This record gives sequence, C-alpha cells and structure tokens, in this order.
Amino acid sequence: MLKIKKFVIITNVNHIKNGSFFFGYSPYVHEMDIWLKYVDKVIIVAPLSEGIASEIDFSYKNEQIDFKQVPDFNLTSFKNSISSIFKIPIILWKIFWAMKNADHIHLRCPGNVGLLGCFIQMFFPGKSKTAKYAGNWDSKSKQPWTYNLQKRILNNTFLTRNMKVLVYGEWKNQSKNIKSFFTATYSENEKKLIQKSPLDLVLEFIFVGSLVLGKSPIYAIKLVEGLVKKGHNSVLNLYGDGVERDILEQYIRENQLENFVFLHGNQNKETVKKAYQKSHFVILPSKSEGWPKAIAEGMFWGCVPLATKVSCVPYMLDNGKRGILLDMNLEKDLAQIENMLFDSSGFSEKSKLAIEWSQKFTTDIFEAEIKKLLVK
Repeated sequence: MLKIKKFVIITNVNHIKNGSFFFGYSPYVHEMDIWLKYVDKVIIVAPLSEGIASEIDFSYKNEQIDFKQVPDFNLTSFKNSISSIFKIPIILWKIFWAMKNADHIHLRCPGNVGLLGCFIQMFFPGKSKTAKYAGNWDSKSKQPWTYNLQKRILNNTFLTRNMKVLVYGEWKNQSKNIKSFFTATYSENEKKLIQKSPLDLVLEFIFVGSLVLGKSPIYAIKLVEGLVKKGHNSVLNLYGDGVERDILEQYIRENQLENFVFLHGNQNKETVKKAYQKSHFVILPSKSEGWPKAIAEGMFWGCVPLATKVSCVPYMLDNGKRGILLDMNLEKDLAQIENMLFDSSGFSEKSKLAIEWSQKFTTDIFEAEIKKLLVK
C-alpha cells in the first residue's frame, strides 16, 4: 500500500496546542484520524491557541504534524472586516506554501480559511485533491454568500481540477467533481440490539448539539413540555453547551420543567452513546445542517428522529418513513408525535427502519471509501 507522503489540511477548525499534542473538535479529529492512516506526514493550516482541551476536544493520532498557524478572521462586522484586510494576505501566503509542499490537498469547507483555500488550490491543477463540504449543499437554501461562493468554485471543473468534493445528500445537475458522501461515528463491532423500555412508562427524548439559536434547542424543550401537558410522561436530556444555555435554564425554571428537562453540558462520546441507547427519540429542530451526526447516531441506536426538513435530512428520514419531519409548528408537530404514539406499531417500525439505514454507515465502510480516494 502506497501512502501519501505529505497531506495538507486547510481548515477553519480552531486547534489547541497542549505540549506536543494538537487538539480539535473530537468528531472532526476522529474523522481525520481515519484519513491520516494513509498519510506519512500531515501539514495543518488552521487557527491555533494555547489552552486546556475540553470534553469535546481530542488529539490527532498521527504525530508527524507540521502545524502552520493562521489567524482566525470573519467578515461579520465593519471592524472585523478591516482587521481581516491585514490577516488575509498572511493566510493566503501560508496556504500557498503548504499546498506547494504537499502531495495531496484536502480542504474543509465551508469556512473562511476553506474559502481562501478554494482560491489557492486553482494554482495547483495537477495535484491530487479532496474537499469535504460539511454544510448544506442544497443550492436552493438560503446561506451566506461566502458559502455559495465556495460551492460554485468547488463545483466548477475549470477552476477546480483533479478534485473530489464530498457532499452530503444526493443532488441533481452536479459536475463530475461532486461525490455524494456520508460520515460515521460507530464501527461494525459496536452494532448490537438495543431493547427500548415500553413507551407507556417514560418517553425518553435526547438532544445532542450546540445550545445555539440555529439548533433551536428551545423548540425541543417546548415539544416535550407540550407532551407533558397532554399527559405523556416525558423527559428530555440535552447534551451540549452554548450561548443559549442561560436562556434555556431560565425557561425551564419559569415553566417548572426541572423534573422533565435536564441540561448535561458537553459530555464524552461514551456518555452520549449510552444516552442514545436509553432514548426513544432524538430531536434536532435545526435551521441548517450538513449531515446531522446527532440524527445518524441516534438512529444507529434505534431512536426515532424528529428533525427539520433541511439539507439531506429528508433523504436520511426517507421523507418521514424513518422518522418525523418537523414543520416547526408546535401544534402540528405535537399532533404528529401523538399520532405515532397512539399507533403502537408506528414507533417500532420507524425505529427498525432507522437502525437498518444508519447501521449501513459505519466507520469501517467510511474508511474503505476514504482509502479509495487516497490510495492509488
């Protein structure tokens, strides 16, 4: 097996250096570790800070890392845009030389650093390249102009050559650059039959994700609150943290939901895995997604997903056969859930279909597909 000698990653993911180890957001690092099995040396171009890694950070297994630190930047305000004028030339310069010294170029998009990488990769049309577009590839969805620009560049076979762009979902009228893909969390060895507790005891709901406006955790709470008011013994466990936490805690207190809704903060993979196994439903009323890992992970353990109709979610749920597509109308969505609860076979059927679909996407299969992209 011929490994790639030098593999460069261009990413917006913030890294933390602790001693000689580089840490990043654990789902991203776990995925990159699979890619890096087929690489001798890796060059990472990304923002970097000193500090202590959190529960959701993980270090790379590959120790042959040449890290090229770049400043983080954004264009969200006039002040930030002005400071970015001075940062962007430095980032472009580092990306160029990193790509020049690499045998394979890998972009992580969408993101500001990834956007700059999209431009610089044009100077290396002969080099082997891949890009992982982790956002919503749907061209009809409303997204920032920088995201749409990245999609146009990556999809253009004249500007972007010798590249496979991995996107979530199946979309019509795409160039030969585009390859429908997936991501995975669990291995073949982890597959096992989970026996859920009866629905007439306690309905167990789980939310996994950042507590931010875009993920709509408050809507998940209101769904469970609505079920409780209708006489259904229900609990919701939320895993994750974010700027909305104080608002959620206040809502829980004001509406006396302390016995039904629990905020657990960031937890490690094993803790969340056990929570999925115990839960009947996984909720993600998100406004935008790429491949929502929380939904795929919950389905792997037989949770019936309750999710919005964004990105490839309708494909994942087979347009409602494997779960419930939320309308984001509380009355309508509560009615959808109750209709399934009143039909005892409805939950079992959706849970079974969810398992069958999600367990096709294991880390073993993911690695086999990555190997095809990298090993010649």
